Parts: sequence; structure tokens; C-alpha cells
Amino acid sequence: MHYRIRKIRNARRWRRLHSLQNFRHDERGVQLVELAVVLPLFLMLFAATAEFGRYFYEYTTVAKASRVAARYLVSVKVSSGNDTIAKNLVVYGNTAGTGTPILNGLSTANVQITRQGGVPVLPETVTVSIVNYKHAPVFDLGKMLKSTTITTAVDVKPSVTMRFLLTQPPV
Repeated sequence: MHYRIRKIRNARRWRRLHSLQNFRHDERGVQLVELAVVLPLFLMLFAATAEFGRYFYEYTTVAKASRVAARYLVSVKVSSGNDTIAKNLVVYGNTAGTGTPILNGLSTANVQITRQGGVPVLPETVTVSIVNYKHAPVFDLGKMLKSTTITTAVDVKPSVTMRFLLTQPPV
């Protein structure tokens, strides 16, 4: 090969190599690539935090309502009408059972009242439990992954047990 042709080809190769090295020092667009990598992780963390917060809100709301109903039941005489009033206190927040439930999907069928110990008219303890109430997630991991085995729709089941305050059996 002729010397001049070789010299021209080598000069072109060096220019091409030098232009590629310029890209190595150029940092334009790096932030966009970093954002593309980090943004999905931040969105998943945000969704998980929001779901945990919603679950915690539902759990504490129902636990407080169960505590109110248990306090009501341990301070009155045992009768079937009191159970209905206590269930209304849990679900609606009032004794009449009017208005909307404190949480969507909560009904009086989800409230279970059990009395233990003592005699039927004078039990030792009263337990108010929430049964068969599921957390309805906004970001359901199972639906996003199209899986039936993975779900964030978990049971919300607080339970409150209190001692019965009346010590004298009814006449």
C-alpha cells in the first residue's frame, strides 16, 4: 500500500477514535439514564409506603371501634339488644346504626362478640373481634403481576378483650 494512502487511513482512524473518546468525557444525557433506572424503584417504594399507611389506618380505625364496643358491652347488662348496639358502634360509630360505615366493605356481619367465663348472665370477659374483613389495596401486587397467589389484600382482624365490670348478677 502506498505511504500516502496509509497515512490518510491512519489519520481517519485516529480522528474516529478521538471522536469516540470525546463521548466518554461528555456527560449529557447521564441524568436521564439515571432517572430511568431509579424512577421505577422510587415508584415501588412510594406505592408500598402508601399501601402500608392505608392498611395501618384501616387496622387502627377498626381496632378503636372494637375497643369502644367492648367498653360499652362490659359496662351494661347482658342482653341480645346490646350486641346489636355494640355492632352498630363498630360499623357506623353510633348506636342507631345510621349513616355510612366507617370503612368501605365493613358490615355488622364482620363483628363477632364472645363472652367467656363466669355464668351466661355474668361473664368474666367480653371479646369483640373483626372477622372476614379484607384490606382493599389500591396497588395490588398480584393484579399487577397477573398472579392469583400473590396479593396485598390481607385480613384486617383486630380483637379486643375486656373484663366484665358488673359484679352482681341481674335480678
